Amino acid sequence: MMIKRDVSEKVMKYADQFPIITITGPRQSGKTTLSRELFPDKQYVSLEDIDERLFAQNDPRGFLNRFPDGAIIDEVQRVPDIISYIQTIVDNRKKDGMFILTGSQQFELMEQISQSLAGRTALVRLLPFTLNEAYPAFPDMPSVDEVLYRGFFPRIFDKKLDPTEAMQFYVNTYIERDLRKLINIKDLSKFEIFLKLCAGRSGQILNYSSLGNDCGINHNTVKSWLSVLEAGYLIKLLQPYYRNYNKRLIKSPKLYFLDTGLACFLLNIVNKDQLASHPLKGALFETFVLTEILKKRFNSGKTDHLYFFRDNVGNEVDLICDYGEEVRAIEIKSGQTVAEDFFKGLLYFSKLHDKSLKSYVIYGGDQTYARNQVEVVQWKDLKDKLAF
Repeated sequence: MMIKRDVSEKVMKYADQFPIITITGPRQSGKTTLSRELFPDKQYVSLEDIDERLFAQNDPRGFLNRFPDGAIIDEVQRVPDIISYIQTIVDNRKKDGMFILTGSQQFELMEQISQSLAGRTALVRLLPFTLNEAYPAFPDMPSVDEVLYRGFFPRIFDKKLDPTEAMQFYVNTYIERDLRKLINIKDLSKFEIFLKLCAGRSGQILNYSSLGNDCGINHNTVKSWLSVLEAGYLIKLLQPYYRNYNKRLIKSPKLYFLDTGLACFLLNIVNKDQLASHPLKGALFETFVLTEILKKRFNSGKTDHLYFFRDNVGNEVDLICDYGEEVRAIEIKSGQTVAEDFFKGLLYFSKLHDKSLKSYVIYGGDQTYARNQVEVVQWKDLKDKLAF
């Protein structure tokens, strides 16, 4: 059964407003499936196909002349120069919804889009399934440990794959196909170690020197490799929240993987039962909540505006959502029992903050209620009750 993606209505709306829709996201997040399902009458071509790629490189006008009414062009970052020719076509035709472009890397693609397609394209960021998409039947929701272990890549659900095996193939393919093209890594095994070390730091404040020392690489290489992971939508670097609080605030970002299933594989977690007592379960739960909120933002066509708060004496709020008129402060706890210290950071932050503020605790239990002027929310309510 085809799962309807939450972003579908937004994409169709964009098709009536822009001549080009660009869909980016990690490999296997469902970009091709979404494009072909929403635009079944459009011709489809993939630039992963070597013959099509050579045609597009050597004769871009001839390549595009086959599609007088536009087309779905998959993996467009493989021939970024073609975007300039697409710009000329849409400027002449002045017709909305002509081209649907997909790409799994932000690099050259984003640079070409910002140069050639400014004002002509809607940009859709498609991450793997949301909790709502992966588990549409609420009573059939599995345990939180199973949700974290399985992750959210569509293929695992569509083909009923073993998550560990699927992620092993995913990592191997990513390293072999994408990384070799993007950066000159002489020792791929060192990059695999780097990936695993990053997974062990998901949900933590990033210490570039520590990460480099543990992996045997220098500070600049750490930054370079992290930028590649971020551009491939495998990680997010969450920036600290800066306001004039007259406090010394932490300046380093926090690192998050954008899929808990991938993080579990890299941490050598091979079944859901290992998670119950795993020392990083809290970090993985925090990773899951952050990515759910990020997906909701992207699926509604919004920028994320997500941050964290921490000062130099350890007062902390896991997630700050700054939406201008309103700010939401969110503490994330994997425990199933609500404890008094869950509220400590939120209460401290609320005294500093003078704008409209809503405070939440999202936790691993099964009840939702208000306490201490904070809304306590069970994790399953991330499906549809919390509109971030």
